[in-house]
Amino acid sequence: MSSTSPEPSPAQADEPDEHLLVDPARVRRAPRYRAFFTVGAVVGVVLGTVLGVWLTGIATDDGALLLKPGVFVSVIVLSTTTLGVLVAGALAVLADRRSLRRR
Repeated sequence: MSSTSPEPSPAQADEPDEHLLVDPARVRRAPRYRAFFTVGAVVGVVLGTVLGVWLTGIATDDGALLLKPGVFVSVIVLSTTTLGVLVAGALAVLADRRSLRRR
């Protein structure tokens, strides 16, 4: 038995090495959109709950009649959650554009 190594086929000889194709200085760092949206939704829910309960407390202290304060709080929570997700998405898009500009 001889210890000669098999010669590469012509198709393998033309292919460049993968480690030569990747330049670490040019790797794009794109934001993770799911993480941005999740954080925006959680912040919106927490902020909406606090704001809704606070506004309900102010309205009942002033003598205003709220027939369904739970519905009032739910609407506030849904609107602040929507706003939080939209703001988080806008921040993710801005971060993505900024990562492209540096290339």
